[in-house]
Amino acid sequence: MMTRSSSSSSSNCSHLFVRHGICFTCKTKVSYVEGRAFDYLFSGLRLSHEAVSFTKQLTTLVSVYGHKKLHLLVLDLDHTLIHSMKTLNLSNAEKYLIKEEKSGSRKDLRKYNDRLVKFRPFVEEFLKEANKLFTMTAYTRGGSTYAKAVVRMLDPNKIYFGDRIITRKESPDLKTLDLVLADERGIVIRNLLEITSYFYFKNDHRNIMRSRLSYAERKTDESRTKRALVKLLKFLKEVHNGFFTCGLEEQLDIKDVRYLIKGPLKPHGC
Repeated sequence: MMTRSSSSSSSNCSHLFVRHGICFTCKTKVSYVEGRAFDYLFSGLRLSHEAVSFTKQLTTLVSVYGHKKLHLLVLDLDHTLIHSMKTLNLSNAEKYLIKEEKSGSRKDLRKYNDRLVKFRPFVEEFLKEANKLFTMTAYTRGGSTYAKAVVRMLDPNKIYFGDRIITRKESPDLKTLDLVLADERGIVIRNLLEITSYFYFKNDHRNIMRSRLSYAERKTDESRTKRALVKLLKFLKEVHNGFFTCGLEEQLDIKDVRYLIKGPLKPHGC
């Protein structure tokens, strides 16, 4: 009788949340669930399309009403929060950095395998302040091991990003919002905002100014007045303030952070 009941329960179950092939609800083994894998959050986790949809809505409601936070998708760690370079590709005038990193005298300089990783000026303050207003997810086309190592350098206690690190392993084709468990209306995408790419080292093929001396070669860095993260944080605060202007209860359904980025959105009744 118990076997029949269990079988009936399983056949009626939508298998919304499955981990390692076992449904969270009916506890039975599931061979396939049409949906998406979310291994970056929990190993073996898969959500049906229905589960993804209502989880996005629920997450956003809890974040907005419970914490007054939006979601910030930080794309491309390199050239935004950090710049890295293989030590073999350092120019002769930059090789002094190898000794400085080994000595531990530079808090903003770390080593990962054969690469030097340089934190962008103001990055620690940026993450601390942005975390008060946004739930952040790191999204990069870089390799999983490298990306996770860099995020752990920036966020060793998992305060800012937690385990929300999406790489090409989880999204091999294109960068997509499908893997971010939040409503798109409440997601600020970093690459939609104008921010100057950060190049600390010289020999980066993406750096159109590499014919000039690099910051590293000049033993200097972005000036305070030109620090892109300072400007970005100011704009993010304006977006957050604009979204939460007026009462949430009556305005949330018509609010969309994407319009705030394109231009000021003033909700009705403000």
